[in-house]
Amino acid sequence: MRYAKDTTVPIERSKVEIEHLLQRYGASCFASGWDESKAIIQFEAHQRRVKFVLPLPTMDSYRKTETGRLRRNDEIVHEAWRQGCRTRWRALALIIKAKLEAVESGVTSFEHEFAMMFVLPNGKTVGETIVPQIDDTYRTGNMPPLLGMGS
Repeated sequence: MRYAKDTTVPIERSKVEIEHLLQRYGASCFASGWDESKAIIQFEAHQRRVKFVLPLPTMDSYRKTETGRLRRNDEIVHEAWRQGCRTRWRALALIIKAKLEAVESGVTSFEHEFAMMFVLPNGKTVGETIVPQIDDTYRTGNMPPLLGMGS
């Protein structure tokens, strides 16, 4: 079963919860935005800018039920899509809360929990930069230069 698949918590409440968590754990600034395909949460903490990109489901992905039946009523499709969006926002709130609590409790470090989401000077995250290089390394066996900055 997926986490929060039947949640009734509005997206706005999850977003405010994330913002309050970040304030409580010492973030110095917060920003968020969205378009039809993703939402973005960005904050600064521990002298690092961190960005989470939350992929949002498409409305078309809810045209069929889990059993494969076609939904013809646009209102039902829209509500199923909203439910999918609420579920993802709850999962994001959970992830951020768990990471911050693990750091606060001394289980791990801020760098270990958030490094892949650190924003580099070029505007890309460490993950956006490194993951393609990791894929290439496994495919070719050749080690990439560190952060794409040369040998």
